[in-house]
Amino acid sequence: METGDILVVVGAFFFAALVKGITGLGFSTTALPFIVYAIGLKEALPLLIVPSVVSNLIVMRDAGHFRATLMQFRLIYAAAPVGIFIGLALLMWLDPAISSAMLGLVLIIYCVITITQPAFKLPTALARRLEIPVGFTTGLVNGFTGSQVMPVLPYLLSLQLDRNVFIQAINISFTISSGVFAIGLAWVGLFTFDTTQISFVGLVAMLVGLKLGIPIRRRLSESSFRRAVLGLLMLLGAGLVLRPLL
Repeated sequence: METGDILVVVGAFFFAALVKGITGLGFSTTALPFIVYAIGLKEALPLLIVPSVVSNLIVMRDAGHFRATLMQFRLIYAAAPVGIFIGLALLMWLDPAISSAMLGLVLIIYCVITITQPAFKLPTALARRLEIPVGFTTGLVNGFTGSQVMPVLPYLLSLQLDRNVFIQAINISFTISSGVFAIGLAWVGLFTFDTTQISFVGLVAMLVGLKLGIPIRRRLSESSFRRAVLGLLMLLGAGLVLRPLL
C-alpha cells in the first residue's frame, strides 16, 4: 500500500473515532466510505477489523447488561455468521462496483433512519419471529458490503429498548460480526499480516480520536455536528451508488 493510502486510512480512522466520541455514530460506518474511495472495498474491509472491535469493546464495557442482552438477542447473533459467509462469497464473486454501490445504498438508508428516528414499534410476537431473518440479513449485508448496521439497527430501534440495552445489543452484534468477518476475510486471503499491521497503526489514531471526541462533545452542538456528518455520509453514499454509472 502506498504511503498516501496509509495516510488516508489513518486519517479516516481518526475522523471516525472523533465522530464516535462526539456523537456516538458507528466507527466503521463513518470510516469505511472514505477508505473505499481511496483503495477499494475489498482492500478496505480487513483494515477496519481491529479498530472496530476495540472501539466496540470500549462501548460495551460502559453500557452494562451484557449477559442479559446476549441471551435476549441470541438468535440474531447466531444467524448472522451464516449470512456473513454467504455475503462474503458474493463479494468475491461479483463485480466490486456492485458491492460498492450496495454499500452506498446502505449508507444512505442508515443516514435517513438515523436523522429521522422513525417512531414505530414491532409487536412482540412479530419481533420474535423476525430475529433469525434480521440476523441472517444483517450478516449477508455485512459480508457483501462491510456495513454492519442494516437491518439490525432499525429492528432494535423498533423495540424501543432502554438506551444502554440498545447500545449493548448493537455493539454485541458489531463485535460478533467483526470476529466472524475476520475469519471469513482470512479464509479468502484478504486478512493478512500486512493488513493487520496497518490496522494496528490505525488503532492508535482511533484511540486518539475517541479520547479527543468525548471532551469536544461538551463544547460543541452535538446535534448540528451529527447532522453535518450524516449529510457528508449521504453524499459519499450517493457517490458510491453513482460511480459505476459515471
